[in-house]
Amino acid sequence: MLFYTLPYLLFFLPITLVLFFYGKFLKIDRKIILILLSAFFYSWWNIYYLPLIIFSILMNYYFYKKITSGNPNRKKNLIFGITLNILLLIIFKYTDFIIQNINLLLSTNISYLNLPFPLAISFFTFQSITFLVNVYDEDLLDVKAKDFFLFIIFFPQLIAGPIVRYRHMMPQFNNESNWMFNKRNFIIGLIILFIGLVKKVYFAGTLSEFVDMGHQNLGELSFLSSWILSLSFTFEFYFDFSGYVDMATGSALMLNIVLPQNFNSPLKATSVIDFWQRWHMTLTYFLTTFIYYPLLKSLKQINFLSTMLITFCVFLIAGIWHGPSWNFILFGAFHGLGLIINHVYKRYLIFNISKFILWFLTFNFINISFIFFRTKEIENIILILKKMFDIKSFFYGDLLVDKLSMKFFNDINLFICFILSIIVCMAFKNSYELINKR
Repeated sequence: MLFYTLPYLLFFLPITLVLFFYGKFLKIDRKIILILLSAFFYSWWNIYYLPLIIFSILMNYYFYKKITSGNPNRKKNLIFGITLNILLLIIFKYTDFIIQNINLLLSTNISYLNLPFPLAISFFTFQSITFLVNVYDEDLLDVKAKDFFLFIIFFPQLIAGPIVRYRHMMPQFNNESNWMFNKRNFIIGLIILFIGLVKKVYFAGTLSEFVDMGHQNLGELSFLSSWILSLSFTFEFYFDFSGYVDMATGSALMLNIVLPQNFNSPLKATSVIDFWQRWHMTLTYFLTTFIYYPLLKSLKQINFLSTMLITFCVFLIAGIWHGPSWNFILFGAFHGLGLIINHVYKRYLIFNISKFILWFLTFNFINISFIFFRTKEIENIILILKKMFDIKSFFYGDLLVDKLSMKFFNDINLFICFILSIIVCMAFKNSYELINKR
């Protein structure tokens, strides 16, 4: 079930709100109601995914018990738990990708396993790892099974994040006042849900048709249409992802639950470092806290070169996390390289660059990086980049005769959507500020 579909908006969400706030009259634990509703929400896509997430929850609760039991092997249990989570992720998400590359390298013919790709496995795996580490570091001693179930499977944040922490979420569920209808939270949540709906349906939906058309006609690209195509996907990707998170945030707020901020006007960033402090902020927190710093602490000697190497490796991991494909790995590597250049500039270059130029350079870096994210075939990535930097065709070619450019300038709705995308991303504040002002 998706947030922008009629079954969710007209049936699931209203029923959930009624049962959440008035379930006490049914004399049923409302946490159990939320767990069951969230399981139904998750199962809507494919019921065969449900056993896996239940297994993952039970497995991680088992390791929680082992870590907090007073057993001297706390650290070993933590490592074992994290390893099994990663192994589960690799088996279901990356097995066929690994087999594919082994076949290519060794000229073998190993059969694909064709395992199902469970919905949201990347998110609930990272969330579970976060929980186990926090248990180990902070001694979370009183986590009830139903609370942990609810923490993992709570439907607004389950599919696409944000990646939440137990200490942030459960106090809200345990606050009795949050189980009472709050008119202000409901209205603000509804507004944020509507904002996300507009982002997803109008902006991302309109631009996605054009982007799909462009990728079906890459051979006809000109200098101009290649830039229009890349920019269109940048805005589509932003509105798709941030729109989905807005709908999640709005849905949760209607239930009096505040999810952590995941976007802070990322396309206004003036450096690659700044971008990752604004884009998918909970993923950045996870990468920094649970991968970057542990790797840093493992070094015998910490210097600038070693920190940059770790930074690059972390973003390779981030790229792999996004999906089992080489284009995602290249996306991560590109951002890792961008961060290194950013740190070198901050450390060694003494001249100042205007804020506008920094924004312009950063925005174009981000725009180019999203080409790697969207385009699976390496040869097509190269083709798009070649067209984007074919300056000769800019000066001597007929820019408006290719099919894609004609489509862009003749489709009034598409053109208006593109212009509005620029205005919304650059001139408007992020929707999360509505929550902070409530």
